[in-house]
Amino acid sequence: MIFSQYYLDCLSQASYLIADETTGQAVIVDPRRDVDEYLADADARGLTVVGVINTHFHADFLAGHLELAARTGAWIGYGRRAETEYAIRHLTADERISLGDVTLQIMETPGHTPESISILVYEHATDEAPYGVLTGDALFIGDVGRPDLFASAGITAEELGAMLYDSVHHKLMALPDQVRVFPAHGAGSACGKNLSTEKQSTIGTQRLTNYACQPMDQDTFVRIVTAGQSATPAYFGHAAALNRQDHPLLDRTNAARPLCPEGLEEVRAAGAVILDARSPQDFGAGHIRGAINVPADGRFAEQAGTVLTPDCNIAIIAPQDREDEVITRLARIGFDHIAGYLLGPGNALSALTDDVTPASRLTADQLRTALAGEQPPTVLDVRTCGERETGFIEGSLHIALAELPRRLNEIPTDRPLVVHCASGHRSSIAASLLRHHGRTDVSDLLGGYSAWHTLTHPAHA
Repeated sequence: MIFSQYYLDCLSQASYLIADETTGQAVIVDPRRDVDEYLADADARGLTVVGVINTHFHADFLAGHLELAARTGAWIGYGRRAETEYAIRHLTADERISLGDVTLQIMETPGHTPESISILVYEHATDEAPYGVLTGDALFIGDVGRPDLFASAGITAEELGAMLYDSVHHKLMALPDQVRVFPAHGAGSACGKNLSTEKQSTIGTQRLTNYACQPMDQDTFVRIVTAGQSATPAYFGHAAALNRQDHPLLDRTNAARPLCPEGLEEVRAAGAVILDARSPQDFGAGHIRGAINVPADGRFAEQAGTVLTPDCNIAIIAPQDREDEVITRLARIGFDHIAGYLLGPGNALSALTDDVTPASRLTADQLRTALAGEQPPTVLDVRTCGERETGFIEGSLHIALAELPRRLNEIPTDRPLVVHCASGHRSSIAASLLRHHGRTDVSDLLGGYSAWHTLTHPAHA
């Protein structure tokens, strides 16, 4: 058996290649949209990709099933409840897929979504216990998939939670302790609240350590897994819908066009949003007025999908020589409307001096002084609910970054505004979004709440 895991840190997303070395037949599970790595590995090993399986309709990224099918002729498999615009193979409970001696067996594990499946992997068709189980978003390491993402489509979180309880407690936990667990996501994913940084585990370990796998009744399970979930990025609905649709393929040969300073001004005048993917430090030193800062170093695609809309045209200012990376990462969430990228951003920004401005950034000490003044600023905390529970600036307004675009009208306009997150990354995003929407007196806090806490709670020797 050939078994490979591919992990994409910026989306906390795992995909898999399983193959029988003797026959050369391979299946790829939960692929991302840029599929060259899978195909290069298959080619290097002399494998033929015969099938592509998505464990469910992903909401956090656009899967690569159509790209793989177009380039290999592979069938596309989903659980039996899936409905799509393109031809698929409906996979049913206990169905076995033979790649040779290596065999896959389908488990229906709804709950995160109605059509969710897990895949048992047998190294030999006659093995009594499977080598492992690909759990998709049903079971994570340290958590289970959130059951509230599909609620807006007519199924309540409670109904999905009941399905998930059965899938986890009666199906997955019925597997032998030694079966390896390979989930579709890890720490940082918005598809759960307590995901581990580990990339694999076992059923036995999860039985002992995963809070959601402890013995409990269904009502208790539903209550604890639906509580405390973070707000989901706005693009999730867009990506989930595209994964059902027969959408255009990712075309790596159709490169975005480079823009000179005048070209950037032209596309902006035509309605393009400027996405500045440089660091908060570089952005703060000087950026084009109205640009939105989403640093490429970090959870770029997820955060871009939070503050931009899928239908907007995007003009990119990327860190030097990273424009292709930025464009690919946007494509992974289905943001394909790229108006171009600024060529040679360092020199180009120098040529746009009249339209370039620094961003106001305050130190923790400067904020403390401002809060003690006659007109203290409004402090906006854009961390998650869980982060805020560890401590907060007294009197601050809390709106998580994922909720900010739809709650802008809740922010007072009668005072200066200071935005903070944990360390200063997300606050630069939020502050730039607020300026983009017309707020002029906006600063972000250097070092975030960490710097504030260090200032106000000095360590004692």
